[in-house]
Amino acid sequence: MSNIKGIQMIGTQRSGSNLLRVMLDGVGCIFAPHPPHILQRFIPLLPKYGDLTNEQNFQRLAADVCELVRINPVPWEGVNLDTAQIISQCRTHTLFELFRVIYEEGARQRHADFWLNKSMKNAFFIDGIENTGVHPFYLYLHRDGRDVALSFSKAIVGEKHVYNIAKNWKKDQEEALRLKAHIPADRFISVAYETLIANPEATLRTICDKLGVPYSDQCLNYYKSSESAHTATAGKMWQNVSRPIMKDNTKKFLREMTPEQIAIFESVAGDTLQKLGYELVTPAEKLRDSFTEEEIARFEDENEQLKKIFRNQQADPEDLEKRRPQDELIARIKNYTVN
Repeated sequence: MSNIKGIQMIGTQRSGSNLLRVMLDGVGCIFAPHPPHILQRFIPLLPKYGDLTNEQNFQRLAADVCELVRINPVPWEGVNLDTAQIISQCRTHTLFELFRVIYEEGARQRHADFWLNKSMKNAFFIDGIENTGVHPFYLYLHRDGRDVALSFSKAIVGEKHVYNIAKNWKKDQEEALRLKAHIPADRFISVAYETLIANPEATLRTICDKLGVPYSDQCLNYYKSSESAHTATAGKMWQNVSRPIMKDNTKKFLREMTPEQIAIFESVAGDTLQKLGYELVTPAEKLRDSFTEEEIARFEDENEQLKKIFRNQQADPEDLEKRRPQDELIARIKNYTVN
């Protein structure tokens, strides 16, 4: 069994997860690469590979997963994945085992004791991860969902209508809170984004103490690192990681979202906001217990239209180009014929 330990970040994107990732990458014993979202992308594609006990099928899967990592918009600096070597380290022929071996191999090549995975949707795949024999620390990062919604509305990824974002945000937080109740307390760390940016050193020291690793001042100099530079140049939505902490980056939704948008979010996810210590701003009489089928259909239609408009008119062509190789790989896999 490998002595390399794992850290799995959970929560919702646009919550400062890349900021926290590059901060922790400054701890010399933590390998914290930008995630290619191995499980999130490949679990829906597994039927295209057929029976993985078949050697050829598993080799094909392993080659594709390694390729996804190689063409990640933010390169895994200093890591070279050899598919045959990865397969040789797998104890079972499963996607979860490939995930384990690839992250452990990356950490080994970077002479690290820990790997950190920032695919936050992995909260829904915990059983598969734990069944590999890896029992990682879970780092739950949460941010005011209304600011998350505002951030998604400007990002190349994700939903665009506040109703859809609120549903996803609520689902992610509730799953993280469910895990918190079942994962041993010594392996679960909760961090509020607002606390991280207000008191970064104290927050990072607390995380390092829980992990049992020495804190490094490099954590606060994250914006000078090569990992931050590579991340910032790979996409506009990650540009802030090359800048010092913006301590006032909270409650932007009060200035930039309409009262109607805030009311929709709080109607959908207000109870979860309150569980996490965030106050509602919409008067109680304006909150909704539910929405009609017609309203939801309209929200869904507006969401799809907003995503199309963003991709066709607002998305940066360079960002799209950097994502193109992975998009093309996934498209090719979808056309596979099962053996």
